[in-house]
Amino acid sequence: MRKSSLRRACVALAAVSSLALAATACGGTTKNNSGSDATSAATSTAKADPNAALKKGLTVGFLPKQVNNPYFTSADKGGEKALTELGSKYKEVGPSSATDTSGQVSYVNTLTQQQVDAMAVSAQDPGALCTALKQAMSSGIKVVTYDSDTNAGCRNVFVSQAGAEDLGRTEVQLLAQQIGYKGEIAILSAAQTATNQNTWIGYMKDELKDPKYKNVKLVKIAYGNDDAQQSFQQTQGLLQQYPDLKGIISPTTVGIKAAAQYLSGSKYKGKVKLTGLGTPNDMRQYVKNGTVEGFELWDPAKLGDLAARTAVALVSGQITGKEGETFKAGGTTYTVGKDGVINLGKPTVFDAKNVDQFDF
Repeated sequence: MRKSSLRRACVALAAVSSLALAATACGGTTKNNSGSDATSAATSTAKADPNAALKKGLTVGFLPKQVNNPYFTSADKGGEKALTELGSKYKEVGPSSATDTSGQVSYVNTLTQQQVDAMAVSAQDPGALCTALKQAMSSGIKVVTYDSDTNAGCRNVFVSQAGAEDLGRTEVQLLAQQIGYKGEIAILSAAQTATNQNTWIGYMKDELKDPKYKNVKLVKIAYGNDDAQQSFQQTQGLLQQYPDLKGIISPTTVGIKAAAQYLSGSKYKGKVKLTGLGTPNDMRQYVKNGTVEGFELWDPAKLGDLAARTAVALVSGQITGKEGETFKAGGTTYTVGKDGVINLGKPTVFDAKNVDQFDF
């Protein structure tokens, strides 16, 4: 059976609830075999042709953690622009809450039923989407994760914002410089299950083991669930619980903005340092009014652009997701790394000297 026929058959079966078990037989998996040690059949058997022509007329679905989130709006617009340039179609679906994991699963299934050629997904949880994503891959759909990864066996490639180690360590380095390498610090994260957040926090903790941070103490990791009000309240709670707190790292654009809002209107403005990952447009006023000295991020539009171009490269057969494969995207050559990871590049530090040079 041809792939297109198989995909139509699987979709037809999946659409009929009474034939749910038959849909699984078309190539779905259970949670028991959706771990990171699994690899997709497409990646293990296909052979890359870096000289293959890029296909046109494709449909690529973008599934962010949360729609109408300014960060993902910027990222997905980058993907839309790239797909238009490449002669393919963009569509976006997704939950309104950054913690609606079951909603993300439903949207993966929707994109599978709609027979998109590829999907770009920012995962709320590393394992929860695996069964649905493997069903998509077994139907011939290429899966790219971006911003936040799944287990490695549940997608073809992961487009990373920057090296996870670089991000984790540099945020500690920025804050330590600002507080003079002395005092209590806290981390204001997003969801407790967020893959990217937890990876970065792991490197933050490792960086803090360096003897130069012997007088810096991480007292708490708080979670604002990428919700502005919750993040604002968590910042307030941190200062009440730790009145001697010297600094906060918030590796989430929603969290750092909410923390800055709280600090800028409090007695802690300029006294408690804040850094992390934010957008220049969100953070500009807080840099200019002295609440924030410096923060960092990558350009999310470029991340979305690379996710889209990677999806097209996968469908076109230029890459399969194996380590060492190379492809060109937007004039830059990228190499697939270990576990199918492609890095966008190093983060940019924004401060009073350069924040006005960026618009995102």
